[in-house]
Amino acid sequence: MTASDHAIPEKNYEYVRNALLERREIAFLDVREEGPHAEEHPLFAANLPLSRIEYDAYAKLPRRDVPIVTLDEGEGFAELAARRLIALGYTDVSIFQGGIRAWDAAGGELFRDVNVPSKSFGELVESKRHTPSFSAEEVKQRIDANEDMVVLDVRRFDEYNTMSIPTGISVPGAELVLRVKEIAPNPKTQIIVNCAGRTRSILGTQSLINAGIPNPVHALRNGTIGWKLAGQSLDVGQTRRFTDVGPETAAEAAQRARSVADRAKVKRAQLSDVKEWQQQNGRTTYFFDTRTPEEYEAGHLPGFRSVPGGQLVQETEMVAPVRGARIVLADPSGVRADMAASWLAQMAWDVYVVDGLSESNLSERGAWKNPLPSLPKVNYVEVATLIGLQESNADVLVVDFSTHAFYVRGHIPGAWFALRSELSEALKSLPVAEHYVLTSTPAELAVFAAAEMQTYSGKRVSVLQGGNSEWIKAGHPLEKGETHLASPARDRYKRPYEGTNVGPEAMQAYLDWEFGLVAQLGKDGTHHFWVL
Repeated sequence: MTASDHAIPEKNYEYVRNALLERREIAFLDVREEGPHAEEHPLFAANLPLSRIEYDAYAKLPRRDVPIVTLDEGEGFAELAARRLIALGYTDVSIFQGGIRAWDAAGGELFRDVNVPSKSFGELVESKRHTPSFSAEEVKQRIDANEDMVVLDVRRFDEYNTMSIPTGISVPGAELVLRVKEIAPNPKTQIIVNCAGRTRSILGTQSLINAGIPNPVHALRNGTIGWKLAGQSLDVGQTRRFTDVGPETAAEAAQRARSVADRAKVKRAQLSDVKEWQQQNGRTTYFFDTRTPEEYEAGHLPGFRSVPGGQLVQETEMVAPVRGARIVLADPSGVRADMAASWLAQMAWDVYVVDGLSESNLSERGAWKNPLPSLPKVNYVEVATLIGLQESNADVLVVDFSTHAFYVRGHIPGAWFALRSELSEALKSLPVAEHYVLTSTPAELAVFAAAEMQTYSGKRVSVLQGGNSEWIKAGHPLEKGETHLASPARDRYKRPYEGTNVGPEAMQAYLDWEFGLVAQLGKDGTHHFWVL
């Protein structure tokens, strides 16, 4: 009898809720695509889509005996995900009995949107600390009056580059305490902190206040959403960024950040602890480097993943889905790790900062690579071979298993977009071909989808060696846009604060939702959040 023949155990509302209340480790995984996940899900149900399990599991679920409970809406995804996890070597895997509707029927609170634990925590912080803020109209008046003021945008640089407040400078959240004195050396200079909505501007503003920065600090109320709702124009394509800091500024920032971390009861670790915890015996531990990606690639601790601190606080469950796990942060300056850790501690994570790091400890270089299981055996074709097939008018069709966002950004001309989780349905829309060539970004997604494509189609299936990146490297053109969709764009929820073409109704609805999160937290009761 194989593992696929065994019935998967089931867990219910009481089991999951008790694990959360008792702060036991649990990976409560919503295995639907991000779109349905964003419509409604329990607070700590982290999104790990069925279509990406093989690619993401080893990074996001580093301990193979962690308790896992998979959740769906009755489509059968939860069982499929559980069987894939068992095949990957996970030993404590269950299905949530009855899916989303059972959670609701048992009295469980359901939340909309994504990154809800972090966003609801941000609202709690503002409600407890009355974080000061200015309206969009007030900030615009101050800019127009040329007041002594700086606007600091705490989002990722790509978000800032897409649209920003006039005069704004990109200073992603965890960099604030380290960089602010160089940007605003006069303690009387007014500092305005903004993001796209509310969470990152609230936490960024409160970070500076908690660290004792002498300047007056206010959030831009409701971020770029509030700016647009006020009928004001945003800049696009700006590239202003923070600069390096001197040793005196760095030392002062380190003292301020350490003081905040100590008050938040952040724990300390040594390299010897790291080596022990990396064995993952009986305890899930995540290892994150909170510096900029450029610093990380120049040298980092072995086994640490690059997750800049501001985004880590904003999107914690996306990189650390095991609630109750240990999180270990590294940053030789101390500032980015201590500030991020101070927030994670208040969000009830068991968080440590590695002390005593020197440049000599940062022995690994380059970008972080996802740990992957052994790739299944598939038939590969080279880019040149695919070109030859297309030029000879062979009955071949390229199917792209990238995310919809990657597909729209650029894909092989004529390629069709399909969701692996909905492949049997997608084949009803795909043109019938004798030979399907699968591709993706990253390339491994297509490899993991090949066997299912073979089963469902009954046709010849190959995988493009190296995926889309090899096509691009060979200098071949890309096609952009939603040219051939065999599946709906369900794999990513369109955030109302992204892009420049979101309607005012959607933006206002998003703000109204955020305002209600504190009340929802109270009804849910499983979070253990507290505010410094």
